[in-house]
Amino acid sequence: MLKRFLIYAWPVLFIFVMVAGCKKLDDINHDPTKPTSTSPAYLLTGAEKNAMDYLYSTLQNGYIGMHYAQYWSGNSRVGDSQYAIDENNNTAFWNFMYVSLHNLDKIVALNNASGDNPAAKNQNAIATILKAWLYQILTDTYVNVPYSQALKEGENITPAYDSQESIYTSLIDTLQQQITALDPAQPTFTSGDVIYNGDVTKWRTLAHSLLLRLAIRIADVAPDKAKSIIEANYQAAMTSNADNAQFAYLSVAPNKFPLNDSEREVLDFFVSTTLVDYMKSTNDPRLSIYARPAKGTGLITGLTYGISANDPSRLAPENYSYPGTLIYSATMPGILMTYPEVAFILAEAAARGWSVGQPAATWYETGIRASMAYWNVTTGVDEYIAAVPYTAGDWKNVIGTQKWLALYPQGFQAWYERLRLDFKKPNGDSLFIPPYSGSLDQNVSFVPSRLTYPLGEQTQNAAAYKKAASDIGGDTKATKSWWDKF
Repeated sequence: MLKRFLIYAWPVLFIFVMVAGCKKLDDINHDPTKPTSTSPAYLLTGAEKNAMDYLYSTLQNGYIGMHYAQYWSGNSRVGDSQYAIDENNNTAFWNFMYVSLHNLDKIVALNNASGDNPAAKNQNAIATILKAWLYQILTDTYVNVPYSQALKEGENITPAYDSQESIYTSLIDTLQQQITALDPAQPTFTSGDVIYNGDVTKWRTLAHSLLLRLAIRIADVAPDKAKSIIEANYQAAMTSNADNAQFAYLSVAPNKFPLNDSEREVLDFFVSTTLVDYMKSTNDPRLSIYARPAKGTGLITGLTYGISANDPSRLAPENYSYPGTLIYSATMPGILMTYPEVAFILAEAAARGWSVGQPAATWYETGIRASMAYWNVTTGVDEYIAAVPYTAGDWKNVIGTQKWLALYPQGFQAWYERLRLDFKKPNGDSLFIPPYSGSLDQNVSFVPSRLTYPLGEQTQNAAAYKKAASDIGGDTKATKSWWDKF
């Protein structure tokens, strides 16, 4: 099947590699299916773009991530809001995450084979940091996944699945090793890196920040380890939005943000009442950025999450709001990680009693202000912060809601955090609701804990699949991640 061919046969990877390794994407305007040659720079561009294209596509971020984070609700296609998994979308997500991993792995292999690239050490470290980022997404989405045997070109097309706990342990070790390996005094990528333009210092900062993300996600299952990692790395992590890790899309094809309406109107999604009603209740100045006025009323109005297109209480489409114009713009960046997330991680760490330089309330306010600054919001910020004060005795709900708002439109990351913190509104009322029309999966009444493995794994990697399904407690959407304790 195409799946196995894409994931484990490296020659086909070059089909997906972008054609030019420029410092930005400004010089890349070629057909990505027609590569010219292979080099670490080309492979890096291809891996960065391929990963972002699928993390922020209509089919993956739109129908999966943004739905499970309950930012959006389906328009005519509502099964996704009711937790029906589109197997084509699921398979594509799995496939192309591994395609990007293969591209990154090939950078290391090419550099090691050549032996004469003075930039090899830094290039390999950058590629490996990106691999750690992608593997965390994969394991947080599926739980156990192929890891230690996954990228053995031509050696193993039926890789075993590693446990999520062992993957996390390895990713933490890997990032710590790359921080040491990165050397600003040595050559690096002079082209091909769209995220940081080869800036070794920035990549080191990102590695420290990704360690914070890994650590906070295991805070409830390995608190001592999480505390140690965060306390050791927070000072070297991001300190402002200037450090943000983003993929800069352009206003010209084929390098536009994948979920954009610059050439056609995107009708698939409305913003949810969950998002809109909560933001209205706190007079959140980001609302007009996150959503646009409904065509028929001029008001920002959400659609009840998961409501059927045929439900008699549902109004005509012109009464509901589509996502904001910036979110759908051709130049919306693909977000890897931003400073607001770092600030909220440190707010939570401080709330847990860990030593991170400032109290939780200070980091909490910093996170809100950084999110406002990210969206260029300058008015009403002080008033908003006063309306959503930090409360130590309710830190999980207070930090959780604001982190959720700041992660928009990172659907997958917001979904993981929703699962991990299980937060509510600061007053204790439920923020999220089950699908209005009921779940299509009776095992999942509120929100899926994971995606089920792609169907092709059951036949093409049957033995490993069966063991993985058994190890995690069943290949269902209700099976929790190792770190999802509550």
